[in-house]
Amino acid sequence: MKHNLKITVILLAMFIITQLIGIYVVNFYSPTKIIGGQITNVSAPELPFGLETPELKEKSEFNYAFVSIIIAFMIAISLLLFLTRLNAEFFLRLWFFLVIIISLVIAFNVFAYQIGLFSYEISFLSWTFPISWLLALAISLPLAYIKIYKRDFLVHNFTELLIYPGIAAVFVPILNIYTISLLLILISLYDAWAVWHSGIMQKMAKYQINQLNIFSGFFVPYVSKKVKMQMMKMKSSSNSMKSKSKLKKKMKVNIAILGGGDVVFPIITAGVMLKTLGLFPALLVILGAVFGLGYLFFFAEKKKFYPAMPFITAGIFVGILAGYLLF
Repeated sequence: MKHNLKITVILLAMFIITQLIGIYVVNFYSPTKIIGGQITNVSAPELPFGLETPELKEKSEFNYAFVSIIIAFMIAISLLLFLTRLNAEFFLRLWFFLVIIISLVIAFNVFAYQIGLFSYEISFLSWTFPISWLLALAISLPLAYIKIYKRDFLVHNFTELLIYPGIAAVFVPILNIYTISLLLILISLYDAWAVWHSGIMQKMAKYQINQLNIFSGFFVPYVSKKVKMQMMKMKSSSNSMKSKSKLKKKMKVNIAILGGGDVVFPIITAGVMLKTLGLFPALLVILGAVFGLGYLFFFAEKKKFYPAMPFITAGIFVGILAGYLLF
């Protein structure tokens, strides 16, 4: 097992919670619902501040969107690597800051809308928009600032629960079951190459954690039993504060991480299944992803790096197959 049972359960629990929030957020914004076994177009709330994505219907439109996504990913990864080599920490933090704000606003708007704030509007110059958008922005701004510039452990992981549902709500409308399947295969191949061959993933993760003091994914520090015993001895000993301080510096803190891509792609896939076959097939996708990730956590070896997406994708495909066979 890569981490101890407690940490593994925590990571899996956060993963599952994010997936369920993701289904809720994606369904909220989706104009396509499965009603009585039939695909039905309904009136759905817009994404905040003009972030609405086009509603695609033709196969050629989905294919074009897929190519656009691949090109966008390639540009984003290249730009990220370029800025990392330049040590452009200001621009990287700003980039993360803006993406986090947008994602959180999309997610928080769902809950603000549900309590009835959508019915109140505010006008500014020539724009008129629901007050729920402003409330979502007011909540998102301080959380994003603390997450990026203050590095609070609780805020970091809390916002991670909402960031990926917000991102998924943007991508689900422009993907269908064929394009998301191909995207999963390509992402899994890239993940395997980046971890096992080039080592790019490890380098990027270390750079984010050590230089930027941020990480795009779940981040859980913990100490081993041996270190816990040392800490207990320190508390009960009569050593000076100086000697205790030296001992603390020598103590090793382990870090359990789960990358953001490993979290968001199952949500996107479940969202596509939600608008294609309905809720239960979407939940089967999530269940498959959980089993794939759980298999990796339980059978991976300590101090070794593994690409999570191939395992998650395998579980997702089992979930998709089960969805089509059962529903």
